[in-house]
Amino acid sequence: MSLWIIRPVTSSSSLSQGWISLRNIQVNCRQASVPSSFYEKKATCHVIFAFIFVLVSINLSGCKNGPDKSKLDEERKALILSKRMPRYMGKCRNLTADERKERENEGRKPSFRFRVQPQTIVFEDLIRGVIRFEGEAMGDFIIVRSNGMPAYNFAVVIDDHLMNITHVIRGEDHLSNTALQIMLYHAFGFEPPVFAHHSLILGKDRAKLSKRHGSVSIGEFRKQGILPEAMINYLGLLGSSFTDGREVLSREEMIAGFMLERASKSGAIFDEEKLHWLNAIYIRNCETEDLLRRLKPFLEGAGFKNGITDSEWFRQVIELVKDELTTLAGIESHISIFFDDQYKLTAEAKEILEKDTARKVVRSFAEYLDTHAAEPQNLYSAAMKYVKEKAGVKGKELFMPIRAAMTGKIHGPELDKVFAVLGKDVALRRLKPFVG
Repeated sequence: MSLWIIRPVTSSSSLSQGWISLRNIQVNCRQASVPSSFYEKKATCHVIFAFIFVLVSINLSGCKNGPDKSKLDEERKALILSKRMPRYMGKCRNLTADERKERENEGRKPSFRFRVQPQTIVFEDLIRGVIRFEGEAMGDFIIVRSNGMPAYNFAVVIDDHLMNITHVIRGEDHLSNTALQIMLYHAFGFEPPVFAHHSLILGKDRAKLSKRHGSVSIGEFRKQGILPEAMINYLGLLGSSFTDGREVLSREEMIAGFMLERASKSGAIFDEEKLHWLNAIYIRNCETEDLLRRLKPFLEGAGFKNGITDSEWFRQVIELVKDELTTLAGIESHISIFFDDQYKLTAEAKEILEKDTARKVVRSFAEYLDTHAAEPQNLYSAAMKYVKEKAGVKGKELFMPIRAAMTGKIHGPELDKVFAVLGKDVALRRLKPFVG
């Protein structure tokens, strides 16, 4: 069994949300057994500053009272306009002691930068193969900011080395960071970990997925009623493929079939429609009792009381509509047809029932129900046969008016099963306004 270590690289509040999101999709993770004091900001900074002195001693880092931010911004814009990689051009790389003193008197706070030597940085990526960066195109980079806080690329190298990290798997947007980090690994004489940079998740516009594309957090999808199993399944398909081409896979099947070699080098499009398609499959495969348990918070939120939702009749309702559900949050609109106080004609249903032929169908159906008695399934079949012969209609012209009058909608579960759950008396009560 492989041990995956998730290293915190963000604020405590964001980290807590991350753990909650993982638990929401039933993923159990644990952090490495590193002393808790290591993560205390004060202790971490002491460790990191010890390594800064190492770099200073071998002349690979220096204290820079650099130009103010506006000048750095101008330099960056000029590089972009000339179609070159934005980088620090070393304007203050070799300041004299007097020049440093002058800048300190002006109130400029120094930062530490790593001196990048002319070199080619080469590393083997498990997904993308051999990657090369030219040091001269990257420029000296900050390792400690002017406020005294270590920069990410510096802190992460110390952090990963002390935690004995052997593999780093992250997004392709970190490729250039990897080049900077490898220079630091070599400067300290550390063995770099193995790197793998997977493709990013993109919106339909092929831009990096963000809040402007809609729901992007696990918590938001949970509120929609996306099942954990469906979410894990869908995320497993993004940017990867499995040998047999299947798309509906259990967690165990995905673990057994996962290979970094099959990870795509191009961005994966996040398709919410496909996620809903997968979710619908998992809902259909849910045992009714399990589905009722999962639906409970959504039903309570919609105002349905336990006395109703615990009944055998309601269990039949759920068994009938679960094939129609794509999310748990959509349950109210699917079960509303079974409650008189939520019965309402849609515009499409009203349009159908305004036709003379539709009225004749409904009148004939109600006429048969009013004069006959039998088990619901048998009664429905006999009534439909009677209407077909008397009204001289079939297909949609036969079924659609009855569905529209009985449910108020033109789409829904199989009509004979709906009739069996509603019962003869409720059906007659709903048909009556269209009989006269």
